Amino acid sequence: MRIKPFRDISGSEITPKALYETRRDFLKTAVGLGVMTGIAAAGIGLPRVARAGTKLQGLVKSPLSLASEPLTSYKDVTTYNNYYEFGTGKDDPSDVAPSRLHPRPWTVAIEGEIKKPRTIDVDELFKLAPLQERVYRMRCVEGWSMVIPWVGYPLSELIKRAEPTGKAKYVEFVSLADPEQMPGVKLPILDWPYVEGLRMDEAMHPLTILCLGLYGETLLNQNGAPVRVVVPWKYGFKNGKSIVKIRFVEEQPKTTWALANPHEYGFYSNVNPEVDHPRWSQAKERRIGEFGKRPTLMFNGYRDQVASLYAGMDLRKYF
Repeated sequence: MRIKPFRDISGSEITPKALYETRRDFLKTAVGLGVMTGIAAAGIGLPRVARAGTKLQGLVKSPLSLASEPLTSYKDVTTYNNYYEFGTGKDDPSDVAPSRLHPRPWTVAIEGEIKKPRTIDVDELFKLAPLQERVYRMRCVEGWSMVIPWVGYPLSELIKRAEPTGKAKYVEFVSLADPEQMPGVKLPILDWPYVEGLRMDEAMHPLTILCLGLYGETLLNQNGAPVRVVVPWKYGFKNGKSIVKIRFVEEQPKTTWALANPHEYGFYSNVNPEVDHPRWSQAKERRIGEFGKRPTLMFNGYRDQVASLYAGMDLRKYF
């Protein structure tokens, strides 16, 4: 076993106390469900990379797509993930989700302060608006980043069809929380189901997309199949995966990480190199696939497009 000298371990790599204290429960549950990688007794191993998603036809390259930076490799995008419903390790989602999550049949409930509530089949979402390829920078609060070619269309297309009332100030996203499909949900790591939210103007912004694929294919299970949101100027945990409910609400949603640790994870969670996480700096980031680190860009490089949303706000208070 190779052990890093302490001086080489960054704060972002230190396991939070709550996760450390529940590690034995996680191992017991995982073994009981037979989801540990490479079950030695049976000589069985789940594939690290799932089968490719279904190819999507007729994609339009969005003019909002990033053009100046190389894409993160397909392998890294689909095997290095945060998705605690399937485990806390970066490769747990790609090891576990392909054989456990069933993205069909799937429906999404649209409800709350709207004139046209409905429950929509996920396959109908593909027909709601023309599918676009959107190459975005994505930044994780832990300090790593990727450049990913997402497939989707502006979330505003769905919002306009729902016809929000004047009381709808926020949009709340609720993810699936099925312990039979998601072994991590059986553990008290977070308060399930996973909930995220945006202010209405953030949700309506042209950069915010309802995401149905990546790399020209439908989403793989480990990447949030069959439907998720992508908000590229915010830290990755704001991008709810495997969504089953979209609610329009008057009060600011109580989001999962803000409930779990409000001192470390605020509601807005904009990428801001000037506001450090309490346990590590956000000034630099590690682009997956590259050596060394690069400076973190304000709003993840989307300052010109989104800074006006927060005019007059104290971004140290509303972090």
